[in-house]
Amino acid sequence: MQHHGASLRAIEGDQQLARSLARDWREADVGEELRAILAYAEKLTLRPAAVDESDLEPLRAVGLDDEAILHLCEVVAYFNFVNRTADGLGVTLEDDWSLPVVPLGEGGEGAAGG
Repeated sequence: MQHHGASLRAIEGDQQLARSLARDWREADVGEELRAILAYAEKLTLRPAAVDESDLEPLRAVGLDDEAILHLCEVVAYFNFVNRTADGLGVTLEDDWSLPVVPLGEGGEGAAGG
């Protein structure tokens, strides 16, 4: 999570966005489209067996078509696969990781694992 946050800060140039998303995406200052995407991604990650057709309606309501929803599902599933594989093998960041890792949580403590 730390290196994804560093990438987001580098791309967006917004030091607080990654922190607010990591702390609680529901409270982050993001638009309705991203909010719907994050809700879907969270449910697919934490409770995949509970996802059903009704979970696609909020995505459609913010303008995602079936192809975009398919790609979203694929990206979420892929990241879950890769992260679980890395966690299952005890993989850590490379020693030569080039982006600065800035703690995401308050008081300099990381809000999520790495």
